[in-house]
Amino acid sequence: MEKTRKNINNREWKRRVVLIGILDVLSIACSYFFALLLRFDFRFSAIHATYVQGYLKALPVWCVVTLAVFFVCRLYHSIWSQVSIREMEMIIKAYVCLIPCYVLAAVILKLEMPRSYYAIGFLLNFGATTLLRFSYRMVRMIAKNLRPRDQEEMDRIMVIGAGAAGQMLLKELHTTSRLKGKVCCIIDDNPNKWGRVMEGVEIVGGRRDIIPMAQKYDITRIIFAIPTCSMEQRTAILNICKETGCKLQTIPGMYQLVNNEVSITHLRDVDIVDLLGREQVRVNNDEIFADITGKVVLVTGGGGSIGSELCRQIAKAAPKRLVIFDIYENNAYAIQQELIRSCPRLDLVVLIGSVRNTNRINSVMRTYQPDIVFHAAAHKHVPLMEQSPNEAIKNNVIGTYKTAKAAADQGVKKFVLISTDKAVNPTNIMGASKRLCEMVVQMMDRKSASTNFVAVRFGNVLGSNGSVIPLFKKQIAEGGPVTVTDKRVIRYFMTIPEAVSLVLQASYYAKGGEIFVLEMGEPVKIDDMARNLIRLSGLRPDVDIKIEYIGLRPGEKLYEELLMNEEGMQDTDNKLIHIGKPIEMDDAWFEKKLGELDAASRMESDHIKVLVSEMVPTYKYETERQPVGV
Repeated sequence: MEKTRKNINNREWKRRVVLIGILDVLSIACSYFFALLLRFDFRFSAIHATYVQGYLKALPVWCVVTLAVFFVCRLYHSIWSQVSIREMEMIIKAYVCLIPCYVLAAVILKLEMPRSYYAIGFLLNFGATTLLRFSYRMVRMIAKNLRPRDQEEMDRIMVIGAGAAGQMLLKELHTTSRLKGKVCCIIDDNPNKWGRVMEGVEIVGGRRDIIPMAQKYDITRIIFAIPTCSMEQRTAILNICKETGCKLQTIPGMYQLVNNEVSITHLRDVDIVDLLGREQVRVNNDEIFADITGKVVLVTGGGGSIGSELCRQIAKAAPKRLVIFDIYENNAYAIQQELIRSCPRLDLVVLIGSVRNTNRINSVMRTYQPDIVFHAAAHKHVPLMEQSPNEAIKNNVIGTYKTAKAAADQGVKKFVLISTDKAVNPTNIMGASKRLCEMVVQMMDRKSASTNFVAVRFGNVLGSNGSVIPLFKKQIAEGGPVTVTDKRVIRYFMTIPEAVSLVLQASYYAKGGEIFVLEMGEPVKIDDMARNLIRLSGLRPDVDIKIEYIGLRPGEKLYEELLMNEEGMQDTDNKLIHIGKPIEMDDAWFEKKLGELDAASRMESDHIKVLVSEMVPTYKYETERQPVGV
């Protein structure tokens, strides 16, 4: 298919070259003929026969030489619809090269023509060549402007940024037929540009003028085109833009300027991630890859949101083998097929099974002998686990204990637990179960001489399965209402790639027993996030989409914490990764209580939360209300 597409493109290019070549030959013939007519005041009868013969004698040579120079100077390789100053520079370069060629040809052919004939013919030919190459773009622009359109369907566009990216984007917007819209104005914070015109569009002011100009020009779409802008400035401008109720789009990043790829095909809608207000998290990939390259890596829960991204990033580090272990076959199949396509040389093993099955997890560890284990398998939904607390214990706590023991028995070098900020002073069974997982990891690190056990703790992940963002988007798409638990609720947020990158770097720092805490930036109000998502959809909160406050669900709290008071805080080389020191505990007592917890969960105990609170003193839970009359 790819070969066929290339052959088709090659044939089309050849046809285009032949067509332009024919037009160039005609322009040469006409230019020098008109030069001769002009020399003799447009009286053909006054032209001496010697000059006509000289013209006819030189014409084939002029054509061959000109076409050859044009081809060498790549004038036949440009895209007609996107010709610009660069093409003009190429034309000038070609004609500079033609001057000595023409002089040499005239000497060899012994031409005796009027000197004005050469100069006029050369200038006319230069003009014809330039007009020919720019005419297609001009005709497309005129046709686009004259094309009748339904005014109600036309986008009226505001471009933010009068720099190089904005200019490249404007050129594309002016010529493309794929966009039903008109660029009405440009916004730029540089006051020296105000009142000037770029690509035929006026620069009408700075960010303070976004809202009034959007109203004045009846703007329906705003495109952010400043790839070099800092995240803080970007967020500030986008926060103003979202108040206009217009559809917001942005060019993804600086790489597009380098690749000359700023066009409508690379635009994406502004997402909530753009409004987080902090720079993208950076990690040292060299350190991470060096720690993983050539190793056998096992990811439990490898089909989930975090697990699958772990697999993607680990695959890039060229491991000796990547083993994915997940109980959900559909998720496992999806990531398997993705990695087969993206990393065909990867030694990939995908296994189905549960971390709760002792024999299964022992068999996997024994068979594949992993060097590093990333344990992402867990139940994570707070309200669901409140209704099924024993399942949280079976899967999260006992599953982690069994996986950790199997890893220690097989001499795994590193075991990394994916934890959560809900483990800190938990008010729900899911958070308490993850705190128990952290305690299991720290106990196992003290007991194991060969395996470094660590945990990585972070907050909410944007876009993960079951997270609030997909829920809000679904509710907005259905016309509302958008349900928010409480106006005061705040949460820490990170993107999935950011969180996973920091997990991988934390694993590099692991010495054993640490709880790594990821820097999540400033917390975000869920109410603000809901309202921003509504505005980003071009709608008005409380007008077009109603917001309902439904109250905190069982086990939820108004804010999350990343560190317990007694853990303290220690920095790493990456300022976004901190270390909470281990808390002392009686390992023998803890292991005995784990056995009791295991037995109670398998018996579907009604008192499982009481047992958990004995093991996690910071766990505070609400006593379930009994129905009236009981």
